[in-house]
Amino acid sequence: MNVWIAIGVTAVACYAVKLAGLLVPADALERPLVRRLAALLPVALLAALTAQQTFADGHALVLDARAAGLAAAAVALVLRAPFLLVVAAAVAVTAGVRALGG
Repeated sequence: MNVWIAIGVTAVACYAVKLAGLLVPADALERPLVRRLAALLPVALLAALTAQQTFADGHALVLDARAAGLAAAAVALVLRAPFLLVVAAAVAVTAGVRALGG
C-alpha cells in the first residue's frame, strides 16, 4: 500500500509544480536574466548527467572506457563532426578500450 501512496503523492507534487509554473506572471519570464538562465539550464543539466554517468559507479569515482569515449566525442565535437559521427566515434572508442581490457 505504501507504493500507491508514494505514487499518489508524486502525482500531486508533479501537478503542483506544473501549476506553479503556469501561475508565474508573463512579465517575470520576459526578463533578460530569466531568459538567459532558461536557455543555459538544459545544457548544465545535460552536462551534469553526462559527468555523473561517465565518472561515477555508485559512490566511487571511476576512470574507465566511458571516459575515453567521452573524450573521443569531445574531439569530434571540436572538429565540428555531425552528431551521428560524434556518437559513432564515442561508441567505437569505448568498445575499443573495453576490447583491449580497459
